[in-house]
Amino acid sequence: MKRNKLSETQIISMLSEAEAGLAVADLCRNYKISSATYYKLKSKYAGMSVSELKRLKELEAENHRLKAMYADISLDHRILKEVVEKKFPGLTDED
Repeated sequence: MKRNKLSETQIISMLSEAEAGLAVADLCRNYKISSATYYKLKSKYAGMSVSELKRLKELEAENHRLKAMYADISLDHRILKEVVEKKFPGLTDED
């Protein structure tokens, strides 16, 4: 997948220019993107400010970190449960 050549601040400024009344064709020409790319970016970033976008990125990173922590803990729990079942058969409930 090709990475976007525009930074998030450029995308936000481009969308604000469009809201101010600049034609989409002119924006696409100025930023060297296709109209399909413009509408894809608009659907993703419409109505956001730079600070909101920064906060969204922080939340996505935190969510990724928490999912990884949960996966590690879940794996540890499963391993410990198997060890207990082998040492003490019939002690734990069967799922």
